[in-house]
Amino acid sequence: MNDEVFRLSTHIRRPAGEVFSWHLRPGALERLSPPWEPITVVSRSGPLGEGMRAVIRTGSGIARSEWEVRHDQFVAGTRFRDVMIRGPFARWEHVHAVEPEGDGASRLTDTVTYRLPLGVAGRIAAGGWVRRRIERVFAWRHAVTQGDLESVAGYGVVPPMTIAMAGASGLLGSALVPFLRTQGHRVVVLVRRAARSPDEIGWDPVAGRIEAKQLEGIDAVVNLAGENIGAGRWTSERRQAIAASRLATTRTLVAAIGQLARAPRVLVNASAVGVYGDTGDSAVAEDAPAADGFLAKVVRDWEQAAQAAEKWGTRVVLARFGVVLSPAGGALAKLLPFFSAGLGGPVGSGRQWMSWLSVDDAVGAVYHALVTPSLAGPVNLAAPGAVANREFAATLGRILRRPAILPVPAGVLRLGFGEMADATVLASTRVRADRLTDSGYRFRYAELDGALRHVLGRMA
Repeated sequence: MNDEVFRLSTHIRRPAGEVFSWHLRPGALERLSPPWEPITVVSRSGPLGEGMRAVIRTGSGIARSEWEVRHDQFVAGTRFRDVMIRGPFARWEHVHAVEPEGDGASRLTDTVTYRLPLGVAGRIAAGGWVRRRIERVFAWRHAVTQGDLESVAGYGVVPPMTIAMAGASGLLGSALVPFLRTQGHRVVVLVRRAARSPDEIGWDPVAGRIEAKQLEGIDAVVNLAGENIGAGRWTSERRQAIAASRLATTRTLVAAIGQLARAPRVLVNASAVGVYGDTGDSAVAEDAPAADGFLAKVVRDWEQAAQAAEKWGTRVVLARFGVVLSPAGGALAKLLPFFSAGLGGPVGSGRQWMSWLSVDDAVGAVYHALVTPSLAGPVNLAAPGAVANREFAATLGRILRRPAILPVPAGVLRLGFGEMADATVLASTRVRADRLTDSGYRFRYAELDGALRHVLGRMA
């Protein structure tokens, strides 16, 4: 038959029934989509259950493929199977199994039986590559499943919330939405078009238009909307777009909150560590003063607009993000092509500090802010292991097994990007996440090496 079998088991410190149910919730498939190999659900016949069928797309470019799968052999709390009906393999069967292991723990086992097309020729040409790809994906999936389930256990029983989210299609939002849904919460997404489902609300934040009544009953709001500050030189038009995309969105949301019969309990509003400006070698906490300059002023105004919701009784958390690491977008995605080709290296002097966090910790920190009543005001979201730029370059090169010795002169960046270069990639920003950790948050990835290995699927 020439079938290949792959199996991976992981001990999870949560009950088997909870682990099994997690896989059946809305958002589970998207949550288990690696950031370097996106999965898009094209269609599905209904909720996950016996006989449900789904059409999904995986990968991108020449590695893109479309699958039709059927789910069957459901044994409640124990196992179910995915079978490929149409797709890139001659055969593909994937069995998800969960077994109790005592003391409230369980063991998750994924078993994949597959056969490549073209028989012997297919195995010779692509057998090793396919096997490594499967190993990489499932190692990442198990780390996410284990991390998500174990990290939220410390919060106890969290009643299901209805959460409105702006910026859901961005780098962080696209990871946060499925995370929240797998935790049993309902997410209502704000979209800049007509709503197409009960879980969407149409709005025009620039024009200040939103039907406030559609937000009635919302327990929390997460605002991640904002124009990408690193997309190009800060012309007068770009400056206006960067500021307006943050201020108009936030003011529209806060105005709508003020019209509700019951205001949401919490607003988590995105912000940035750029408010501190260039801090040199000094590590600053949330009580550090704001800097001067365009970016710092935008952040100050942005935060002030969000804090206006406090007068309606809403707890406001100003989530000052460091650099969020994910190959799906942001700074890391821009660097990967160069580093993968062996053309990466330190930027400028390489001595400037970089405050970062993995996308999984960014998701976890926002969730922590949502469910921790004592947390309010500015909160730095950055891992404790801040690094100098040259160390970041060396670590990324080592993980990719590529040289990382080609420096990018500061003058070249200033020539191409002007003030934007000085305020972002050339600025030294070293922050401490005191309020986050003092309130009980524990980072999944506190060191850069582990964080990069996880988000890039390079655990080995």
